[in-house]
Amino acid sequence: MSSQITTAFVEQYSANIQMLSQQMGSLLRDAVRNESVTGKDAYFDQIGKVTAILKTSRHSDTPQIDTPHSRRRVSLADYEFADLIDQQDKVRLLIDPTSSYAKAAAYAMGRAMDDVIIAAALGSANTGVSGGTAVALPAGNIVAVGTGGANTMNIAKLASAKNILDSGDVDPSIKRHIIVSPTEIQDLLNNTTVTSSDFNTVKALVQGEIDSFMGFKFHVSNRLVDNGASNTQCIAFAEDGILLGIGKDVTARIDERSDKSYATQVYYCQTIGATRMEEAKVVSVLAN
Repeated sequence: MSSQITTAFVEQYSANIQMLSQQMGSLLRDAVRNESVTGKDAYFDQIGKVTAILKTSRHSDTPQIDTPHSRRRVSLADYEFADLIDQQDKVRLLIDPTSSYAKAAAYAMGRAMDDVIIAAALGSANTGVSGGTAVALPAGNIVAVGTGGANTMNIAKLASAKNILDSGDVDPSIKRHIIVSPTEIQDLLNNTTVTSSDFNTVKALVQGEIDSFMGFKFHVSNRLVDNGASNTQCIAFAEDGILLGIGKDVTARIDERSDKSYATQVYYCQTIGATRMEEAKVVSVLAN
C-alpha cells in the first residue's frame, strides 16, 4: 500500500479525489519525429548534401562524387510505475481511487517522455557506424544569454535562433517549435524592445489566444534544465531534428495481487529513447 494513502482517509463521504497541479502527460511527443523501435538500440541512416560539378567539355569522363552517409543511434530505456490499493483502503476512502492512481501514473509516463526528449536535444548524440562517436551541440547553435542586450528572453534571441536554422538550410516547410518556461513568456511581454505590433502578438501568446510567434510554435514547460550557470536552456528546433524512439508505448495493467491480500495494483510502463538527428536543426537559447 502507498505510504501516503492515509492522508486521504476520510470520515465523511467524498465525491472524488482531486489531482494536484501537475503537467498532464507529454507536451512534446507530437512536436518531434516518432519512430517505432525493435530491440535495445536502433540506427537511423542519413545522407548529406552533395555538390554538382560543372561539365567543361564534350564527352568528358563521368565524375565520381561520393555521397556522404551518417547514422544516429537511439538507445532505449525502460520506465515503470506501480502502486497498491488495499481493499480496506476503498472502505476507508468511501470511493475507489484506482482510476485516479491510473491517471497519475499516465501523467508521470508523459513527463518522463518529455525529460528524455529534452535531454536528447541538448546532450550528445551517438553517431557513427555503431553509434560510438558522441557529437555535442555546437557552440554556434547556442544563442548567448546576453543576446539583445538582456539576459531575459527577447525578440533578438528568437530572431537569432531563426537565423541559425535558416543559415543551416533547414527547410522552412518543416514545422518549427520552441520550448520555453513560463518566465520566458512573461519576459517577452515585459521586454522594452518589443514593437507595438509584436507586443500585440506576444500579449495574445501570453493569454493563450495563439501559440505561435516568429515562425515557432511555443511549448511552455517547467521541465527545462539550466546550463550550470543558472541559465535556462530553451530549445528551438525543426520537428524532424529530434527523434523519439518508442520500443513499447505506454502500457497499463490493473490487476488484483493475490500475494498482497488481493490488493489492486496499478502498473504502467514504457520503453523509449531519443536522439538529436541533426545539429543544424536544434538551437539552445539561453535566458534567465
